[in-house]
Amino acid sequence: MTDIVRAHGGLDAFVQAYAAGSVGDDEMTRFLRDVFEHGLDPERTYQLTMALVRSGETIAWSGLEHVVDKHSTGGVGDAVTLVAVPLAAACGARVAKLSGRALGHTGGTIDKLECVPGLTTDLSIAAFKEQVRSIGCAVSAATASIAPAEKKLYALRHRTATVASVPLIAASVMSKKIAAGAQAVVLDVKFGRGAFMQSLEAAEALSAAMQEIGKRAGLRVEALMSSMDEPLADSVGDALELDEALSLLEGDRATGRVSGPLRAVALTVAETMLECAGLPFDGVDRALESGAALAKFKELVSAQGGRLESFDRTWPEPKHVGAGHRGVVAGLDARAIGEMVAEGKRRAAGAGASRVGVRMLRRLGSAVGEGEPVMAYWLPREMDAEEALARTISIAPDATDVAPLRVVRHRALRGSAG
Repeated sequence: MTDIVRAHGGLDAFVQAYAAGSVGDDEMTRFLRDVFEHGLDPERTYQLTMALVRSGETIAWSGLEHVVDKHSTGGVGDAVTLVAVPLAAACGARVAKLSGRALGHTGGTIDKLECVPGLTTDLSIAAFKEQVRSIGCAVSAATASIAPAEKKLYALRHRTATVASVPLIAASVMSKKIAAGAQAVVLDVKFGRGAFMQSLEAAEALSAAMQEIGKRAGLRVEALMSSMDEPLADSVGDALELDEALSLLEGDRATGRVSGPLRAVALTVAETMLECAGLPFDGVDRALESGAALAKFKELVSAQGGRLESFDRTWPEPKHVGAGHRGVVAGLDARAIGEMVAEGKRRAAGAGASRVGVRMLRRLGSAVGEGEPVMAYWLPREMDAEEALARTISIAPDATDVAPLRVVRHRALRGSAG
């Protein structure tokens, strides 16, 4: 622990003083850089997490069982929440999901949900709790009163280039989960080119740190590993991803738009949420195919003021990116695709930003002929996107040159309250 923390009477007092403004950014930056360079042991990481929790309000679910939350560390085409939350709720779980907006090249669940006309994600704590009690699920942006020191610290980490620190990431994520009061949490930790954690080893280290915090807090935490070398969904972009999630919930296989790993990951996350909540998890496929999950999603949308029937699922004629030569799709650079869509949103701005996006017409391992479309895209004209998107595609001579796609490493690590 640094001298600056000791001078303020320990981590909790230091964090509370920062939240109150009596510790300035300069002092906190010294602490962040020290952690970034030297790390924190598990006990001090837990102390930091709980200090962030104590900086604001917490949610209690007294009298309500099977309350579970999920968290993704961020990816491209990650529409899992839109499917897994109603799916788990349709099977009996109470899903209390606090979500975020887009960050860098990764999309945000809140942005996707807000494509539904009229839908609000700014629920008060009281409204959030009541909706979980009444219909079994809610997806809300975290209120300013939940772990406010974490939000302030997060912004400072970005300004000081101290984001990529396992203990700081773990404390950030788990402080919000603990404050939200769920009895169990499923972590979907991404690894690969399009993820913040580039390697499986880095993802495992982050998972272990978050599970250790959960164990010390008496919270059951399960960790999944899912690959982000190519976009998870076939679509990248807020409205496109919502449309694809709806297609999956509707059981629409005819379009081919749900041929990617999204379905497999969403079902695995939902199964793990149910297991964590102490509920049977062998009915997930049935809940999806019967339409029960779709009905629950519609219930969630309606409860939050949304008019799903007014969501426009038609698209103008797209432009296409073709294969440079005959072969097999060996790479779809998720990070570069995510960055292109994020830049398109910035340029489009306003109401048009949510309609920006890219759709994969072929996935890794697909055979293509020369000039055959691999992607369709809807990006601002001034971006001259075709050449940039073409660079995100790798074509190999044959399937033997294509590495197997790693979709999910299920429960590579486990942690539960002892």
